[in-house]
Amino acid sequence: MTSAPHLPAELWLQVFSFLSWRDKLSVRCTCLHFRHLVDKSRPLWKGFCVILQQFSRYNRPFWNSLAQRHVGRVLIRSGKRKYLTQLSSWLPALDALRLDDWREGDVNELKRFHRLQFLSLTSSSTPLKNLDFLFPLRHHLTHLSLCNVQLTCPASHLLAAISQLTHLTSLLVHHNGSLRVPTLSRVLTHLTELKHLSWTMITYKILSHDFFSPVHLSGKGGALCLSDLQLLNYDAMVTREVLQPLSCLRSLSVYHLYSVPGPTCHMQTWLTSLPQLSSLTVYGGHPLAAYADFLPSSLLSLTLCVDLEPEDLQVVSVRTPHLEHLHLEPWSSSSNLVRLLPQLFPCLRSLRIRHHHVSDGDFLQLHQLQQLNTLEVLDSFHRPDPTDPNWVVNKPSPRLLQLILDLQKLTNHRIHVITSLNRDLLTCHCV
Repeated sequence: MTSAPHLPAELWLQVFSFLSWRDKLSVRCTCLHFRHLVDKSRPLWKGFCVILQQFSRYNRPFWNSLAQRHVGRVLIRSGKRKYLTQLSSWLPALDALRLDDWREGDVNELKRFHRLQFLSLTSSSTPLKNLDFLFPLRHHLTHLSLCNVQLTCPASHLLAAISQLTHLTSLLVHHNGSLRVPTLSRVLTHLTELKHLSWTMITYKILSHDFFSPVHLSGKGGALCLSDLQLLNYDAMVTREVLQPLSCLRSLSVYHLYSVPGPTCHMQTWLTSLPQLSSLTVYGGHPLAAYADFLPSSLLSLTLCVDLEPEDLQVVSVRTPHLEHLHLEPWSSSSNLVRLLPQLFPCLRSLRIRHHHVSDGDFLQLHQLQQLNTLEVLDSFHRPDPTDPNWVVNKPSPRLLQLILDLQKLTNHRIHVITSLNRDLLTCHCV
């Protein structure tokens, strides 16, 4: 390490750029020279998110290190208003903030962050008295997420507060069913730049004719600019007329409330009403056989966490000949499905599956997917002692590690295999 300072800083920074966040933090602890290089390089920390809790533990050098890296994304757990005051003094240019388990009745200190674009409130144990804190943020906020937040204000106040955020491009509202909003037309009327919408649907049994119809499109037969729609706890009757404003939708995610909602398969109506759909995610609901014949040929990405049979995948392959991304997580065993993928979906670029109960031969056959570059194994845990089912190790088993090595040899290391779930710390975990 005595020669390290004599190498060009640009070379070291190029090397450091390939490291994970954890490894970067380890490197900066090795010597003062590396600490200076790592902390002073703003591009090196682009997208870095820090988790903060119990602010009394943090001293001036800690805050200085965050300020030097220009950290712009923060998650505060079990926070209080005084935390925001302290945070604003050290990171005034913060652009993304998540408050998890907020402990006070208001968040008025958010007005101190004049560049905040992303705000997420999740799992608040203390009811929020109102949403007036959103008003000072209206000029810059583009992403708002309210997940399992207790509100003492009526739904009309919530809609009025959200409607002020005219620059929103993403809105997420998840709740336990206590929020009663007749339609989304009012929200969509004011938020004309909205591209992504995620909404809890547990309170709706029938979607009214104007549910997705904002005032500026009423009677004009136009379509919304909305491109991505997520429906959580869905079980509602719908008609093609209701969905007409969504005709330009590109991505749809439906998380059903029940395994089988009822005699009518709502997915048939949704799929026949969205001719430009390129991404579809379905959790629960009717078996795939009920709507496989209605899948649009425009689909490039498909997530299926439903009841399905091998013959259903045959139908899917015919309906979606250009499919590039597949997440397959059937309710029944996938042992007899993985072997079919190379023949049915030859254009796959990414694949997410579970490997338990899949034979070694079937797993290694994935090398036949000539376009595949990313494989994610969703169940990378194992039980070292079969006689002790409670002993679970959340790491890849020796068998899985060997399978991955063999697969990479077969593909000349073309396929990148992911065995750990990497989620954005600022998003909720409902979906």
